[in-house]
Amino acid sequence: MASETRDIIVNGLWKQNPGLVQILGMCPTLAVSTSLVNGLSLGLATTLVMALANTATALVSRLVPPAVRIPAYILIIATLVTMVDLLMHAYVLQLYLVLGIYIPLIVVNCIVLARVEAYASKHGAFYSFLDGLMMGLGLSLVLAALGGLREIFGKGTLLSGIDLAFGPAANTYVIHVLPHYQGLLLAILPPGAFIGLGLLIAARNRIEQIRALPTRSTGLLPQQAA
Repeated sequence: MASETRDIIVNGLWKQNPGLVQILGMCPTLAVSTSLVNGLSLGLATTLVMALANTATALVSRLVPPAVRIPAYILIIATLVTMVDLLMHAYVLQLYLVLGIYIPLIVVNCIVLARVEAYASKHGAFYSFLDGLMMGLGLSLVLAALGGLREIFGKGTLLSGIDLAFGPAANTYVIHVLPHYQGLLLAILPPGAFIGLGLLIAARNRIEQIRALPTRSTGLLPQQAA
């Protein structure tokens, strides 16, 4: 049990990270990640939907006829997304208006449906919940990192727009990383999203290459080296 739990956590956050390895859900990833707050907000909303959708699917998968399983799973996801959409509209309206159509579009996000179909429909509720949570958090980390990177180079700040979620008093939490910085427009435009994501993917791949170097030099398999 501990080994399977560890594998799920590592896969979601690193080995099978949706944003850096599986390269799924690129439309919201590239469109919303103009700042750390925007990216992290959408990532956490997606995480909540994934965790609950996986759990619900695991609980009802044996009751759903194979012929209608995809429509049934989409109905579950759509119900949860509607709940999240209404909650954000009620409590964080300004942030909701900024994220716009990308909250409802979580319904058709291929990351959510892929985990429901590939994992949750075949496993128990606990592991399905954990898988959805870790995959969602893995995506959230990518969105936050990409949004933070673009925000620094585009505006010279971090946490810009945090007042949209916590009110005007939260403006004091904005970090001016580069004071008097004029900003790089490219960073907050669509090309900046592609460049930033490419840099993050390259950094992850480089880390994996460095980690593999000792086993190559000794000629041992990773299990033997451990």
